[in-house]
Parts: sequence; structure tokens; C-alpha cells
Amino acid sequence: MGKLALEHTLQGHKGRIWGVSWHPKGNAFASCGEDKTIRIWSLSGSTWTTKTILSDGHKRTIREISWSPCGQYLTSASFDGTTAIWSKTSGEFECIATLEGHENEVKSVSWSHSGSLLATCSRDKSVWIWELAGDDEFDCAAVLNSHTQDVKRVVWHPKKEILASASYDNTIKMYAENAADNDWYSTATLESHTSTVWSIDFDADGERLVSCSDDKTLKIWRAYPPGNEEGIFTPDNETVWKCVCTISGEHSRVIYDVSWCKKTGLIATACGDDAIRIFKEDANSQKNEPTFSMITSEDKAHLQDVNAVKWNPSQEGQLISCSDDGTIKLWKFIE
Repeated sequence: MGKLALEHTLQGHKGRIWGVSWHPKGNAFASCGEDKTIRIWSLSGSTWTTKTILSDGHKRTIREISWSPCGQYLTSASFDGTTAIWSKTSGEFECIATLEGHENEVKSVSWSHSGSLLATCSRDKSVWIWELAGDDEFDCAAVLNSHTQDVKRVVWHPKKEILASASYDNTIKMYAENAADNDWYSTATLESHTSTVWSIDFDADGERLVSCSDDKTLKIWRAYPPGNEEGIFTPDNETVWKCVCTISGEHSRVIYDVSWCKKTGLIATACGDDAIRIFKEDANSQKNEPTFSMITSEDKAHLQDVNAVKWNPSQEGQLISCSDDGTIKLWKFIE
């Protein structure tokens, strides 16, 4: 077992805080919410303080933010239908590009591991892939219409240019680029959830994916590439993703977010019952039938719904959360 020790409670936003994102170095993070602003926080001595407030990029709620792998760019996805690209030049952040094209609210934004591709998704049921064309210019490389409902989340594979998306249609889709014609296409549909898939995250090597849902379950998916040792058939020579574990009975309401720590392998969840829960893979877990146990539950982590959780990419065991209650909290997981 273990516990979450509260290190800091931060305030500043007005209203709900929808998203938080760690800088790749783990020494700063950004937050966003319904007040249409982005706050960038960093440590000043032993206290986290707001260093910058970006307030002129969007006209409506900012749903999610994402740092580029190099830390040069910060992107924000908004209910105003646009995605803003921010760059730090001469010590100040400025909006260098506004990506338009989605017909409705943009729900999520994510950078590829190389930093050359950006993905966005929207209530308009589409996933867009953007390419960094140089000189701070972004070109639309693909518009993917594989989902039949609102797309909630996009996440890139940690090592390959493979994209995953989660939707209100209860499914997860995988995408890759066809080397022959440079067209992006859906390579797999992951079906097992019985309600909206709110969030997804890959493990450190990208061989597994965790998903969370309105159906109150977590699911672990494993990739079986062509020629896999298990002998699982791979139609059209495409990698097959199979649900190898379902974690149920631990959440009493919808699970809004999930974060798979790349350093420790721990999984954190953000829930509509105001709680944060931590899961760990069992010592005797099997590759094709893994098992996970909940090792701690912070039942009153926030006063209202927990909207997002993110593990620090460089500091082991540090977790950040944000909530409808207008606060951000930093936690330390202690075993």
C-alpha cells in the first residue's frame, strides 16, 4: 500500500480548472480552465507561483494544454473551436499561430514524441493531424473521421508516430501514416467499454494503453504486432490491440482522466466522486493476463470533480491534479 501526501494547494483561476500539463523538465507546469486563461507555474524557493498568465488566446473555455517535447511550445485547445500555439521568445510567451478548421469545441491537443506533429480532436467527431512546417508554421496533414461521436482525447505513442483517440462512441481508435502515399488512416478500433471513453495513456514503451470511462472501469490494452509470439492473427498485417485486463468496482462515478507514470509504472485516476486513486501492477502479473491492485485512494482529494491528473515526467512520485473546485494540488506518492 501507499499514500498520497499533499504538498501544495494552488489557487488563481476563476471557476473550473480543466487541464494541467507538466513542462518536459518537470520544473514547471501550465494550467487552464473556464476563465479562458493559461497560467504557467514554477517553483520560487519552496512555493509554486504563477509566473505568466496568458489571457488573449481564446474567447471561450480552454479545455486542454500540452507542452512540446522540446519545451519551446505550449498548445491550448479551446471550446472556441481553435488551437493556439504559444512560444517563449525573449523571455515572454506569445501566440505565434492559431489553428482553425474544427467546426465545434476542440477537446484535446497532443504532441508527437518527435515534436514534428500535433494532433487535435473535437466535438465535431474529427481528429486532425498538423505538421510543423518550419518557421512556426503548421500545415494540416490529415483530417480523420473514424469516430461517430464527440472525440474526447488524443494521445501520441511515446516512441512511434502512432496516434490514439478516445470518444463518446465508446471506442478508441489507432492511426498511422501509410508510407506509400503519406495518407493517415485508422489501423485499429478498440472496443470493450460500454460508455464514453474519457481518457487514455500509453505506458513507457507504448506496448500497452490504459483507458478510463463513464462505465467506471479502467481497461489495459496490449499491442500484438505482426509475427507476435502468441500467434494472434493480425489482419492486413496491422498490429492488433486486445483488452487484457479490466479493473472494475473501484470507482463509484465516471473516471475523467488517467495517467500512466513512465518512471514508476503507477497509474493514477481522476474521478467524478472527488477522489484520486493509484493502481500498481501486481508482482505476479502475467504478460497477457496482467492484474493491477489499487494501492491508495485519496477519497476527498478535491471538494468537487477531479478533472485531470498528471505524473511529473522527471520527479518520481510527484502528481498534479485539478478540479471543478478551482484548485490545483501537488501530491507526493509515498510507498
